Amino acid sequence: MKTLLCMMVLLPALAWTADSARVTSSPEQRSGVSVTVYNSNRGMVTETREVVLPQGPFLLDFEGVPSAIMPQTVALKALKGAPFRILEQNYEYDLISPQKLLEKFVGREVVLVQLQQENSTTVARRTRARLLSANNGTVWKAGEAILSNPSYAYLEYPEVPENLYARPTLVWLGEAQGTGGKALVEASYLTGGMTWSADYVFTLDSAGRVGDLTGWVTLNNTSGAAFNNADLKLIAGDVQVIQPPPPAMYEMRTMAAKAAPQFEEKAFFEYHLYTLDRATDLGDNQQKQVELLRGEGVPAAREYLLEGQPWYYRQKFTGDKPKVAVRLKLQNRKADRLGMPLPAGIVRVYQRDTDGSAQFVGEDRLDHTPKDESFHLRLGNAFDLAAERKQTDFTILSNCLYESEYELKIRNHKTEDVTVRVIEPVGGDWTMIRSSHPHEKTAAFACEFQVPVKRDAEAVLTYRVRVKVCD
Repeated sequence: MKTLLCMMVLLPALAWTADSARVTSSPEQRSGVSVTVYNSNRGMVTETREVVLPQGPFLLDFEGVPSAIMPQTVALKALKGAPFRILEQNYEYDLISPQKLLEKFVGREVVLVQLQQENSTTVARRTRARLLSANNGTVWKAGEAILSNPSYAYLEYPEVPENLYARPTLVWLGEAQGTGGKALVEASYLTGGMTWSADYVFTLDSAGRVGDLTGWVTLNNTSGAAFNNADLKLIAGDVQVIQPPPPAMYEMRTMAAKAAPQFEEKAFFEYHLYTLDRATDLGDNQQKQVELLRGEGVPAAREYLLEGQPWYYRQKFTGDKPKVAVRLKLQNRKADRLGMPLPAGIVRVYQRDTDGSAQFVGEDRLDHTPKDESFHLRLGNAFDLAAERKQTDFTILSNCLYESEYELKIRNHKTEDVTVRVIEPVGGDWTMIRSSHPHEKTAAFACEFQVPVKRDAEAVLTYRVRVKVCD
């Protein structure tokens, strides 16, 4: 009884599908397309096309969608013209290929064409044969003979099977209201295979005090579709994306500063939206770079940083020779020739030599940075600054209570005076007993010293700290 009821439900639907007129819409018929690209390997595509719908039921082949489309995100809307409703959606990506044609023609006759030389002329010899198997080679039946992997130049097929497509296609089963006619439809969907990143180049002058910052957008489109003359937008921010479990391996079928020179930026929800001021082409398997922003004469403050380790303060320590890091501090504000929300990306820093040539001096990763916020670029270690730390005393006062005394020598072999920020992550409940330089408690478990060092001279920082640490 259940089987009979299912057949009663399915048979009218199948008959209704068979009676439907077929309409094809190709990407060349787009009247407009907008692409919004996110940092999370996905893009939002909205495209409009004009189609001519027949009266009653129809099948609409919406060709040229990305092979990485997420079919469950498709939204279809009639903007104007003949009204219609969509009853069913299929995503067809069983694409034409020599192997697919072989598989679809198993059990059917195909013409094997062999090319032979006769009297200095190439002659095509055709043999009709039934394809018995296309698994790890081919097996044919020609007359009464069974042929295994026969040689041939090419195959001739009578037609292309209806369930093979030249390119990924959305197939909608719908019904036009009234007499049908022209309709302007809008299709919106998410697709994978699209991402963008920001890259920056900051070129300092020969003195290393001001520089020009240029931001570039690098777009990658591996979605499986090209979008020509598209309106391009970028979303910068941490957009939450739910990661699905790995898909099962089956064939899916029916589913029910100066202003930016080229991008206009604005707040959008809790993110930032960058809109290119002109249409552009996004080719499939293409990487494109577009200038995002430019700031000239941006001040950069150089800082020298020396950082310790928290474990120094709860055990005996023989000493080390730490490196002195160098970094730049920049202010993202209009007064400093910036003042635009900066998407996360890698900043590569150059400095001009006295002869005007630019040399690479380091790079760092920039996080999303709002306007009027500062950011630091850690570029490497200072060659002409040397440091030596040693523990001059370590006393266990009681259980969990320790006192450590340290001597930190910093030698400056540069031609100018510098100040080194010494940051010590003391940890635990700590008290500074004495120090040769003033200290600042910058966090619950950290203190900082500012140590001036004259050129071609040595500065010595000493301090004693009491730490209570109970694990």
